[in-house]
Amino acid sequence: MDVPLLVTIVILTALAFDFTNGFHDTANAMATSIATGALRPRAAVAMSSVLNLAGAFLSVEVAKTISGGIVDDTKITPTVVFAGLVGAIIWNLFTWLAGLPSSSSHALFGGLIGATLAASGTSAVHPAKIMEKVLVPALASPLIAGLIAVLATCLTYRLTRSADGKVRSAGFRAGQIVSAGLVSLAHGTNDAQKTMGVITLTLITTGALPASAGPPIWVVVSAGAAIALGTYLGGWRITYTLGRGLTTIEEQQGFTAQISAATVILTSSHLGFALSTTHVCSGSILGAGLGRRSADVRWVVAGRMLLAWVMTLPAAAVIGALTSEIATTGTIGVVIVVLAGAGVAGGAYLVSRSKPVTADNVVNGVPEAAESSETFEVAA
Repeated sequence: MDVPLLVTIVILTALAFDFTNGFHDTANAMATSIATGALRPRAAVAMSSVLNLAGAFLSVEVAKTISGGIVDDTKITPTVVFAGLVGAIIWNLFTWLAGLPSSSSHALFGGLIGATLAASGTSAVHPAKIMEKVLVPALASPLIAGLIAVLATCLTYRLTRSADGKVRSAGFRAGQIVSAGLVSLAHGTNDAQKTMGVITLTLITTGALPASAGPPIWVVVSAGAAIALGTYLGGWRITYTLGRGLTTIEEQQGFTAQISAATVILTSSHLGFALSTTHVCSGSILGAGLGRRSADVRWVVAGRMLLAWVMTLPAAAVIGALTSEIATTGTIGVVIVVLAGAGVAGGAYLVSRSKPVTADNVVNGVPEAAESSETFEVAA
């Protein structure tokens, strides 16, 4: 296949992944604010999308980690990057249908690693870098965010226990709007960077950019716009899981959960750690639940989430390896993968329409099946 055409396909696929990242991870920033009524669902995703776009311009450290860290850019091709992206998109769609807040970031890492291993072998992957920049943050970040949230929630309830209930509620709802904005901004600084890194990696492999180059401005703008659009459409099924399915959330808990998550994500983005905002936000919500006496933490839901976290990287790696084996056979292989990916996306949409969760029912009117493992539609 003609190289410029292939690069165009890779870029479009990367932006498609970024779009799925946006609607898959909307709940990270807005679930608790929607659950407590601090923000109406549509207003929440509109604000989040704008701040996701703004956050994309604040840092490129995570993008550099992706483009010059986990895999050897001299041993892979745009076809391999394309295959890895398709693997990540397919896993994102599966977990979206299941309503599981898994990590889009780890889906991307897994897809790229699996595709690279299948095409170029173990020498093209940097295990030390993966351990330092991906696996260690994956283990540490939700624990740190959860611990901060537990302490912050305990302290918040202690300091405000004598305050007037209405004043306290109004104050923390206002605080939630600010803290939700911080999480959205942080999400843009971390997650949008990953697509920038993938596109930059592709341009480096074709010689369009020198090794270790940062993302050009058009890459920053397009990646930020794609994740913002996905965020605006709203991942309502996953929003329900985090906002209502994991634990009951009061205003104080929503505020402390979001502040804890934003602190961890912004710090990691500054250091270039490509962590999962899903892991961080889920950990902070769980910590906020544990920080309140008599809080109802649904451990079955937490267990399903943990299983999805553990499975994400290897599952996406397997899919990425399979798509790599097909795509690297030539033009026909790339076409087959494109059609297969489009088929999976179309099928996921059709299945989701049977049990929709929308902005209108995500807080109180979710169908009974939302408590089960059935699937739902993400609707604007």
